[in-house]
Amino acid sequence: MNIPANLKYTKDHEWVLIEGEIATIGITDFAQKELGDIVYVEVETLDRTLERDEVFGTVEAVKTVSDLFLPLSGEIIEFNENLESEPEKVNVDPYGDGWMVKVKINNASEIDQLLSNDDYAALIGA
Repeated sequence: MNIPANLKYTKDHEWVLIEGEIATIGITDFAQKELGDIVYVEVETLDRTLERDEVFGTVEAVKTVSDLFLPLSGEIIEFNENLESEPEKVNVDPYGDGWMVKVKINNASEIDQLLSNDDYAALIGA
């Protein structure tokens, strides 16, 4: 199971890369394996400011549809438009080309509530 040490994680199986006041967000390797083949990623919250734990989009796989929860409050400033035509990038490279959104962080103190890679590994029993 791939759980990069440079990222933060949520109990909802999202990963967060913090770069200054910008957070890049996607779903974890564990999540994409659980979902199976991803066929569609929908994010209709671009340019909106959301609170932590609000739904920012959905990911549709062959066997299910799952909500995507924002791990940090902020404005969604970018959506990975490559996922519109190639949603399988989430399966192939969840921590790279499969990223979903970038968020301008409103409340940096929320970062402390995210999980470390070790905490996330324990959560999923890896």
